[in-house]
Amino acid sequence: MHEIVVLSGKGGAGKTSVTAALARAMSAREKIVVCDYDVDAPDLHILLKPETEMRADFVSGHLAVFNSDNCIDCAQCLAFCRFDAIKQAAPCEYPVIEQLCEGCAVCVKLCPELAFDFVPRHCGEYYRSRTRFGTMIHAELTPGAENSGRLILLLKQEAAKAAQADGAEIILSDGTPGIGCPVISSLSGAGLVCAVIEAGASGIADFKRLAELARRFRLPIAVIVNKADLSAEATEAAMQAARDAGAEVLGTLPFTPVFTEAMSRGEAVGETPSELDDHFQNFADRLLALVRGGRRSRIIPIKEKTS
Repeated sequence: MHEIVVLSGKGGAGKTSVTAALARAMSAREKIVVCDYDVDAPDLHILLKPETEMRADFVSGHLAVFNSDNCIDCAQCLAFCRFDAIKQAAPCEYPVIEQLCEGCAVCVKLCPELAFDFVPRHCGEYYRSRTRFGTMIHAELTPGAENSGRLILLLKQEAAKAAQADGAEIILSDGTPGIGCPVISSLSGAGLVCAVIEAGASGIADFKRLAELARRFRLPIAVIVNKADLSAEATEAAMQAARDAGAEVLGTLPFTPVFTEAMSRGEAVGETPSELDDHFQNFADRLLALVRGGRRSRIIPIKEKTS
């Protein structure tokens, strides 16, 4: 199977709207699986309206939990915790503030009366759902929770299982903006990056960082320049930056209310006929050809800890 990851160097470039439109166009050609890796702030579900078929907890790391039955009110734990995650609420009551706990286990190890338990930390949920474009794999990380990269790798595995079950060869993934850890996890095992560039100095600078990251993964890049009609000079600069990075320029998109009108209807662009339908069908067909012409993607397994 092959995975195409849609990315942008910055938020607001149109990445998720483009992903939804590509999902519609690709699913018209063949079976696909859609995946949303933006686990910190997911929004692809707003357009695809998934119907949940499977829901599971994402558990990663540990959390200290106070056990008042063992407490003798020595208050040593207040000094042990360097993150101020333990507060005295009352005599023999030292609850742990979950949002501040780093899971270091110092209080668990040093409490003389063993008044702190160390339990698995619930960090979010992940889902397998049905959409009008096929199976969707997505998740939601608890606000402030860590390990988004591990959750993305888990989604990759679930997407591979769904693709095998559905007989789909293509996984289309909406990545996270920027070039941080979640993006690095998104690129692991992928076959092609589709970069959405916003025509402008900021968008071009962010694309160059993204292109450098993709180069380190030895991944081919295809580029769509968004809001291209606002400045011919900026658009040409964006396309030149793509060519300099060795990317395939798929084409451009205009600054148009078609996107916001589709959002207001809860649709992907193309479900209601628009001026952009031919653009996205052409983009989708070229992406499918490019990813099949490159190396096959592989799914990176999560190494489970042995007890």
